[in-house]
Amino acid sequence: MVRWVLYLPTALLLLLFLMIHLTMARWVLSSRAFERAPRRRRWAWLVLITLVALLVAGFAGGVPSVIRVLPPGPWLAWLRAIALTWGMVSLGLFFGGLVWRRLPKFDPARRQLLQATGGALAAAPFVAAGFGVFVQRTDIRVRQVDVRLLGLPKDLDGLRLALLSDIHLSPFLSEKDLARAVAMANEAKPHVALVTGDLITGQADPLDSCLRSLSRLRAEAGILGCLGNHEIYAQAEERATDEGRRLGILFLRSESRPLQFGNGKLNIAGVDYQRYRSPYLRGADRLKASGSVNILLSHNPDVFPVAARQGWDLTLAGHTHGGQVNVEILNQSVNFARFFTPYTYGLYEEGCSALYVTRGIGTVGIPARIGAPPEVALIRLCAT
Repeated sequence: MVRWVLYLPTALLLLLFLMIHLTMARWVLSSRAFERAPRRRRWAWLVLITLVALLVAGFAGGVPSVIRVLPPGPWLAWLRAIALTWGMVSLGLFFGGLVWRRLPKFDPARRQLLQATGGALAAAPFVAAGFGVFVQRTDIRVRQVDVRLLGLPKDLDGLRLALLSDIHLSPFLSEKDLARAVAMANEAKPHVALVTGDLITGQADPLDSCLRSLSRLRAEAGILGCLGNHEIYAQAEERATDEGRRLGILFLRSESRPLQFGNGKLNIAGVDYQRYRSPYLRGADRLKASGSVNILLSHNPDVFPVAARQGWDLTLAGHTHGGQVNVEILNQSVNFARFFTPYTYGLYEEGCSALYVTRGIGTVGIPARIGAPPEVALIRLCAT
């Protein structure tokens, strides 16, 4: 059964978009061009109803219980992508309209400047969306992060962990782009390759192709991982686990794997996606190993306070996409992920425990990234 609390932020966002559309419709219909033109008004109402229906259908297409009763295929991903992209563009148009309505229009000498300003305000959301879709969405980068751990054994100092997450192989991430990310990880010559879930987005996506591409990761100690929420939505947890094992990818599902580098012992454990409002990491403390550096793989990062209390040295996570559409305002990141967790991107510390949240590689919902380019994270363990 779907827990409505999970979708409250999504419902509030949909409500916001609907209110924005009604407000903009009122602006348009009260303008001179529409006030005395019944045919134009009818067309305007038809467009409004169509856009509202698109938004509602797109948001409904993100609810797993709805997805499971619809015929599979890429059409749903495209419908959702178009709806959410238009929603974000309409948000930009709304704020542009607010600015435009407050500009002084009484001076005829300023008419050309006002027209140019209005055109720029109207074009800006479309330019931003185009940049996010066609440029930054596939601008995969390698991000090296030094994580300093107290009491790190000498033989683990400088150990490299390649982290890939939130791949979402789908109509909006090609196998070619995933192969490029794998090649970037391999160039770093990691000691361990890690994958923290969301291999695909939905049931229609090519899970087997994703696993085959990930199996080309090359690391001294192999490929370990955990599963994400979209494996649950796609009902692909068992298939990902079994096929991954056949290809040499070990998904740790409340399991741990001991590794040794010289005299340094590393214990890597993984858990399945931790459901919102359920007790986090129940029983995970038994996966720790004494005398080892303990690393926890968890798709969602909001488990970090519990992981720190349990004594995990390092937690690695994804899930947030770094916000995916991220705007900096007064040195603060504003993005949708902050509705769910304060741990949206980067390195966090609590006591002697650390967390790194990667932006991941793919996209979900909106096939765009703005201010949050995709990344392959290279984690380097360092002694304090």
